[in-house]
Amino acid sequence: MRLGIRAKQIAGVTAIVGVAVVVLSSLYVTRLARVVLHESESRARLLARAIEHRTREIIVEGPDPYKAVRTDPGLFAILQSTLYGEGVDDAAVLDTNGVIVANWDRTVGGTMKPRRDLASLADSGPIEQLKVILSREGELLELRLPIRIADRDYGWYTVGVSTLLMRKELTEAVVPALYIAAGALVIGVFVAGLLAQLLLRPIHVIRSGLTRLGKGEFGVTLDLPPGDEFGELGSFFNTVSQQLSADRTLLAGQKANLQATVEHLEDAVALFNPQGELLFSNPAMQQSLPPDSIGRALQALLPVGSLYRTLVEETLASRTSRGPVQEGDRLLLTHAITGVDKELVGVLLVERNVEYLARMQSTLAYSRKLVALGRLTAGIAHEVKNPLNAMMIHLELLRTKIGRRGAVPAVVGVGRTELSLDPRPGVERTKEDELQHVEIIEKEIRRLDEVVQGFLKFTRPEDLRLQPVRVHDLFTEILPVLAPEAQKNGVRVIQECGPSAPAVNGDSAMLRQAFLNLALNACQAMPNGGTLRLVCSTASKGRVEIRFEDSGVGIPPEHLPKIFDLYFTTKDHGTGVGLSMVYRIVQLHDGEVEVQSTPGRGTAFKVLLPRANG
Repeated sequence: MRLGIRAKQIAGVTAIVGVAVVVLSSLYVTRLARVVLHESESRARLLARAIEHRTREIIVEGPDPYKAVRTDPGLFAILQSTLYGEGVDDAAVLDTNGVIVANWDRTVGGTMKPRRDLASLADSGPIEQLKVILSREGELLELRLPIRIADRDYGWYTVGVSTLLMRKELTEAVVPALYIAAGALVIGVFVAGLLAQLLLRPIHVIRSGLTRLGKGEFGVTLDLPPGDEFGELGSFFNTVSQQLSADRTLLAGQKANLQATVEHLEDAVALFNPQGELLFSNPAMQQSLPPDSIGRALQALLPVGSLYRTLVEETLASRTSRGPVQEGDRLLLTHAITGVDKELVGVLLVERNVEYLARMQSTLAYSRKLVALGRLTAGIAHEVKNPLNAMMIHLELLRTKIGRRGAVPAVVGVGRTELSLDPRPGVERTKEDELQHVEIIEKEIRRLDEVVQGFLKFTRPEDLRLQPVRVHDLFTEILPVLAPEAQKNGVRVIQECGPSAPAVNGDSAMLRQAFLNLALNACQAMPNGGTLRLVCSTASKGRVEIRFEDSGVGIPPEHLPKIFDLYFTTKDHGTGVGLSMVYRIVQLHDGEVEVQSTPGRGTAFKVLLPRANG
């Protein structure tokens, strides 16, 4: 089992305390054993000296110097007193041959078994002392001193000491020491836990920050007290976290842009790792692969003999790009992606629809023809406009001359009527009649001029000045211009687009003109009053939705397909250019315009425009 830092620290501190307790306890026990031995030796020596003092008085020179020793009541009383001595087991007087001369139980004449010397044990090492004292059976130790009178040896004094009492004394002294040691260990563990909690708190804080950072949380910061190594580590962590947050934000934006770009590609794209497992595929490629294909091996995705599989396997084997290879209306190629160390890191498979390319080329050719035709028609419109201007000038001159002469004679020809400035005999017309004809001609010329002006305005190429434009600001600009028309028709205008609404990428002047045209059309569609709602909101695929909803008369279903056609109008004095201009402006901005209408209930125009970056 793997131990954590906290457990290791507690175990380490506990081990140190435990070793210290064991060492100190061992020293205490060994010193106590030595003290017990020396105390027992002192008691034995004290008893031996009392025996020596009495023996010296009763031993005499002669053939039997121990006669008085055997029968002396004083010496016997001293020997018997050993029974009441603490730790002393027996005492006796021996002659030079080791035969018992006097004993505490009056048994004489025998010899004593050899026993361990108490004095030598008291001077031996601690291990040997403890081994003897703590032996389970117990052992008798002997203190033997020589009897020397006038430089003559008369035998020995011997005192027997039992180790049982020593062990008892040692045990009674060691038990409290063991309790103290156990208490010290408990306190050591508790103190170690507190120290671990205090010392490891910064580590826990750092680990928590790393966990949050690993989960993708941005802007993770650590609050560690400065002034020590952990404080410096916390400052460094905060710096790295800020940098990672900035990098992740940048990478997330780049990833989103790249993914959006790849997903909207007409080409089918798939990415495989060096083991042949699918890492990514865009929607166009997913149509050729089974569901839930991400992470699956190439062999499980495509059958044997598939051109996709063959090209990818050849690229994985050769580490070189393959293709392009055409199969029907598809063009396939693979690209070997290598890293900085020139090792293969992936294979990119691309499928291109050749039929779509052919359609695109046809569309481009058709667009070029339309551009050329537009230039031609614009030139023709200019050529028509110049004679119209000349006709307007001469009509004005004609009006002046008619007013100056007072009357203009008319000549009636065969099948036609001719106007002439030269006076001829014939039927005379009044000046008012002639001026009325001039005004009719002028009115028709002006109408034709408006048609030509609208046509030129529609076909003239525009230079887009794209920039972020706030829809709220556009609505604010067109509302004052819209107000007179709304008041005239009794229309209530409601704006539902706040300042926080997303901005669009467009030309401010052109979008203002388009929005104003839609709003004016909506007001004119409510001659008896109603409500116009201007709404904006975020739409899918990085676009902004702008809606113009009215509660007017609506558009008949048969007119809906033609409302964006140039010169199509249902108004008495309309030109049929306004909605065509709206459609053209929205198309120039790479947007879409849709209309939904129910006769008698109202119309809703929906404009979708690209959202501005940032």
